[in-house]
This record gives sequence, structure tokens and C-alpha cells, in this order.
Amino acid sequence: MEMRKLDQLRILIIEDDAKIATLLKTHIEKYGYAASAVIHFDRVMEEFREVQPHLVLLDVNLPNFDGFYWCRQIRALSTCPILFISARESEMDQVMALENGADDYITKPFHYEVVVAKIRSHLRRAYGSYSSKTEERTVEASGLMLYPERFLLTYEGESVELTQKESVLVEALMKKENRIVSRGRLLDLIWEDRHFIDDNTLNVYITRIRKKLKELGFDEPVETVRGAGYKLRLRGNEDS
Repeated sequence: MEMRKLDQLRILIIEDDAKIATLLKTHIEKYGYAASAVIHFDRVMEEFREVQPHLVLLDVNLPNFDGFYWCRQIRALSTCPILFISARESEMDQVMALENGADDYITKPFHYEVVVAKIRSHLRRAYGSYSSKTEERTVEASGLMLYPERFLLTYEGESVELTQKESVLVEALMKKENRIVSRGRLLDLIWEDRHFIDDNTLNVYITRIRKKLKELGFDEPVETVRGAGYKLRLRGNEDS
């Protein structure tokens, strides 16, 4: 399946170190993407709306408000992939990034080619499903409907938006409704390099998924199977 043309894919860099921002922009543009960097950090959302990026690179330490704040603001408007780039290496910072809606966390110092590779990977996952097909792919389980190409989850007329990685996890759980999906399988789906994952990462995503399913009227639909993984039990809500 073909991805959108590279010149149509826009990357927004929210990084207050001008040298790093310039180097990132240069490397990204080498691959044909359209890259722009935020200059006025009191107008981040204005610049986001103007650029309408397909992916955001976001630092944690920024003037006025930190990256976690801006991640939440972006998530209120968009499900585009958000990749944190930060010198802060603690597990808590990475967990906070995920809790606030991020899709990945890259620690400084980093190799620019690695950053570009992660950008390409996230863009491929987020937008690579565009093709000449006229019929949209869907996944259904007990009336719950997932639209993976739009990161949209619906049930009985209600809908919630998902991030790209939330959508991948929900799809895996829906395809094995009432059966266990191992933690290892789920971790493999959301992260290319398991070396950078701690035990809290998947827990954060599952918590976010449970919250969104609750918004659709489900009460505790994702069961934790200790030592094994997770199980989606939608019909159990109807029987209880």
C-alpha cells in the first residue's frame, strides 16, 4: 500500500534549542518531508493549526509551558503521532509523556538518522494505509467498531478518538475477544525496539484504553490476566 506523497507530509518541530531544531529540520527535509520549527513558544497552538502537521517532534523543557502541556493541547485537536525528544531520561518522564498522549520518546543525545527512521516508521503506520481501495477497513467485536485508518472507536452511536498506538492495541484485543493477548505480543506491536520499554509503558496504554472504553459505556472491559497479558471482555458487561 502506498503512503501519501512525501511532499504532502508535514513535520512540526517544537524544540527551543535553535541548533537542534535546525539540524532536525535539515535531516528531515533530506528525506523529502516538509519540516517547520516553532519560533514563538507563546503561540505553539497557533502554529500547529497553521501547519496542520502529520507528525510532531516535541521537547519536554520549553519556555512558558512544558512539552507535556502542549502534548495535551495537541491531543485535544489531533491524533497525529507525537514523538518526544528530550534530555530527560527518567522512567517517570517517559511515563508522563505516554500518559499525556505521546506515541514515542527519544532521549538526547540521539543520532539524527535514528530520529528520521522513527519518523518514517510512525508516518508509515499512521498514514500508510491510504490506497486506491474505496472500502474502509473496520474491526468489529460485540458491537464495538474500530476504524483503524481513522483511529476511531464507536459503539451504539457514541465515538472516541484513539492515538495510533492505542488503535493498534485495541485492534489486537478486539481480534482476540475473550482470549488472552500476551504482554509480549502487545509490546511488540507498539514499540520497534523493546530495549527502551519499561514495565509501566504498556500499563499506561491499557489505562488510557480502559478510560476511553468507559466513555463508550463499558465497565472494566479489559481484564488483566496476571502473569499472562490482557483479555477484552465486552459481553461480560451486558451479562452483569
